[in-house]
Amino acid sequence: MTDTPDALAPREEEHDPHFEPVIKLTEQVETKTNEEDEDVLFKMRAKLFRFAAESSEWKERGTGDVRLLQHKETKKVRLVMRRDKTLKVCANHAITLDMKLQPNIGSDRSWVYKVAADYSESPPTSETLAIRFANADNANEFKVAFEDAQKTNASLVAAAAPAYSENPAEEEKKEALAEKEEATEEKKEEITEEEKKEE
Repeated sequence: MTDTPDALAPREEEHDPHFEPVIKLTEQVETKTNEEDEDVLFKMRAKLFRFAAESSEWKERGTGDVRLLQHKETKKVRLVMRRDKTLKVCANHAITLDMKLQPNIGSDRSWVYKVAADYSESPPTSETLAIRFANADNANEFKVAFEDAQKTNASLVAAAAPAYSENPAEEEKKEALAEKEEATEEKKEEITEEEKKEE
């Protein structure tokens, strides 16, 4: 028979401290993300990197859901990405036509692009970003959605901009004619006023 001293030794009582809270929090604080007025057009899990020019290396920005959000009133589309657990914004920028998704060297599941102004940190910064997905299919889905968002934003800009003639010389001639017509109208009004005074 073998003696097992550990089994016969008296055990210490398990101590599970429990403290009642001094102040009970009953109010629910409403948090705003500024995404309430936007519809989600695209959502997929990805990992984001930024290129650090000073050290010439890629640095991880975060892992989470990348989303393309369209504002309900203005219809503009932007890209927003939040980190998984902290929900801190790691990418927040408008999608413009000058952004070109280029395949990352040696990977069919990631894209590299440049952003003129990324608002994820307090002063907006110009960044070179790389976004990597789980597989090539997901990366291609993102590219299609990204390019659709570019077209949407471009059409909004084109609709808002005044229509200009392709030939600037013609525009100048039209403006000069309009000014001459205004001047002749003013002269006619002056002449009629003088005639009324004389009578």
